[in-house]
Order: sequence, then C-alpha cells, then structure tokens
Amino acid sequence: MIKLRGHHLICLQFFRGEGYSREFVENLENVIGRAERGEEIELVEGPDDVCRTCASLHDGRCTSEPAGGEAKIRPLDSKAADRLGVGIGERVFWREITARVSATPKGWLAAFCEGCRWEDACLEGKKKLGVL
Repeated sequence: MIKLRGHHLICLQFFRGEGYSREFVENLENVIGRAERGEEIELVEGPDDVCRTCASLHDGRCTSEPAGGEAKIRPLDSKAADRLGVGIGERVFWREITARVSATPKGWLAAFCEGCRWEDACLEGKKKLGVL
C-alpha cells in the first residue's frame, strides 16, 4: 500500500522527472508507477512514501525552505484532501484521484500551486491533464 499525504495526491499528477536528487526522483517514479499499476493509496497525515527520500525530512517533519516546511505543508495537505474528498486513513486509487484532479477548477489549482518552487516544472503536466 502506498502512503501519501494530501498535497502529494495533487502534485504527483504533474510530476515530470525533476526533484531534489536522483534518489528522490527515482523514488517518485517508483511511487507513481506503483499507483498507476493500481496499488491502493492511503491518505496519511505527515511524511509519506514520497518524503522518505527527501533531504528536507528531519525528525519526521518537513523542514524545506523557502517552502515553509511543515507549517506550510500541513494546511496544503488539508486543502488538497478536502478538495479531493478524501480523509485521513481513507484508501483510494490513482485513477480516481486523477479524475478528481482533472475536474478541479483551473482557478483553484492556480491558487493552490501559487508560489510553489515546482510550479514551472508542473506546467507541461498540467497541460497534458487539461487543467491549465
């Protein structure tokens, strides 16, 4: 079972091979591949299967800057989970999440992504999914 936090349910939809390190990118590719092959995803609170190879994960908390670390990420997790209609501990499949993200209003996504350091890297994925 894949464990993902709220904002990763949205952000991974637009991943296109960039990240903090080769190890991090390989982990993202692995997580997405598992999800695309139909492995169940459980929404978790806090660090998840993506975070485990992130250099900004310290003592079970996100310390990324200028992203704002855990203080900024947790509200994004909640906002994403609310938008997608998924609660902590619930299980979903990638195809369900992809459909929900595709149905998300462009303005909502623009506001959600505003200021993210990966915003430019996601543009092509957003075009492909039809949300730009």
